[in-house]
Amino acid sequence: MARQAGFLPDSDDSDEREQQGDRAGSLRGNGESGQRDSGASTSGGSESTGSAAAVERGDRYLVVARKYRPQSFGDLVGQEHVAAALRAAITTKRIGHAFLFTGARGTGKTSTARILAKALNCERGPTLQPCNQCDICESISAGSDVDALEIDAASNNGIDHIRELRQNANVLPSRARFKIYIIDEVHMLSPQAFNGLLKTLEEPPPHVKFIFCTTESQKIPVTILSRCQRFDFANVQAGKIAERLADIAAQEGVEIDGEALSLLARRAAGSMRDSQSLFEQVLAFGGTKITAADVHRLLGTAGSTRIAGLSRALAARDAAAALGELDRALAEGVDPGQLLEQLLGHFRDILAATAGCGGELLLHNPPSDLGELANAGRELGLETLLALMQILDQALSRMRYSTHVRTLVELALVRVCRLEDLAALGEVISQVASGLIVPGQVKAGSGAARSDDEESKKKAAVELAAMGGGAGVEGGTGAGVEDRARPG
Repeated sequence: MARQAGFLPDSDDSDEREQQGDRAGSLRGNGESGQRDSGASTSGGSESTGSAAAVERGDRYLVVARKYRPQSFGDLVGQEHVAAALRAAITTKRIGHAFLFTGARGTGKTSTARILAKALNCERGPTLQPCNQCDICESISAGSDVDALEIDAASNNGIDHIRELRQNANVLPSRARFKIYIIDEVHMLSPQAFNGLLKTLEEPPPHVKFIFCTTESQKIPVTILSRCQRFDFANVQAGKIAERLADIAAQEGVEIDGEALSLLARRAAGSMRDSQSLFEQVLAFGGTKITAADVHRLLGTAGSTRIAGLSRALAARDAAAALGELDRALAEGVDPGQLLEQLLGHFRDILAATAGCGGELLLHNPPSDLGELANAGRELGLETLLALMQILDQALSRMRYSTHVRTLVELALVRVCRLEDLAALGEVISQVASGLIVPGQVKAGSGAARSDDEESKKKAAVELAAMGGGAGVEGGTGAGVEDRARPG
């Protein structure tokens, strides 16, 4: 990124410039347009020649997330609504002066900002399909264009930076139509910087466009939000992530099975960039053929068979079997924290199935397991399932601050096995609270048992509290229990 307006270049821009030669021979890997990756040189001859030259120079390796970065609106995965809106704005020539892209990490905010900048400033533009071949497109893709400035708000967040931005915004672009400011993590700007930006953001020069990217839009002042067109980037569905990874694997010449792709997609939790980073780790670990076992070994996670066995042991309240499954999993190299997270996710899916949700809402199990999960939920009971998940969640929270990780996992498993049938217990407590049953008393004859003895009522209240139903007794004196006559 060029040094303008007193802003330092983004943290990885120098790497981008150094690695432009790497990209000369690499295909974009989106399976849609066949154009070259960002920064590919048009003067380097044919694709094969450029690739060979890069290998001969021994240039550094280009990571998957950057090698296969989207270069056009059609390449965006899971953000079709954003792409459609921006295309419509360009087609109708209703292009705003300020855009806010917000969403979780790795969902394509900065990539979309670059694509929009190329669409506006491409030599053939404004266009819906940037050529990715002209000098302007290539420099924007590399983050080094003099008229499309990428600014890291985390390190350039003061009022002095904004003053310089306002001064330079009045200068016409050097070679393009617009001077575009892409401000990443804009929520990191100081309150004074936001205030200094207000007037320029409301009435910018006609040649200036602002594109703000953030993961925490709630931290941005409402006065800034009201001046921007907001686009919310959704988490990418696991199925679409798996399809994209399969496409990348094919272009990399790697064979990977469907279960391994599903594991990587679910582990990414909606982040395309996270999935590609995990996939790259697997590429280095597994070679040219990748299986689900390779993914489990790399991530330190347990296989579905191990999770199912542990789940059955907990449902059967068999503490010895549960601890045995845990020991065998740890012997295989499974991380205790990862195992507990997997177990919590498994019971989360059981909860969803028990609540009547469809297979599309399962996050950690395939939709084909919906019936089996629902049966497991009915056997456990909803109340028991909720208590079980709370125990696991509490253990995960404590593990972050403890060195006795395995002990905490074992403690959680034993506590789960000691859970009673909370559904039946809840029914008993309800009957006691309603006066149908008096603790410590035996109903006789027609059930007209009465107690006019204050001591008996206090005893009933103590017993009720011991059973966990003390909240239904007023003041702990037994006043909440209806008087009953003693059996004759």
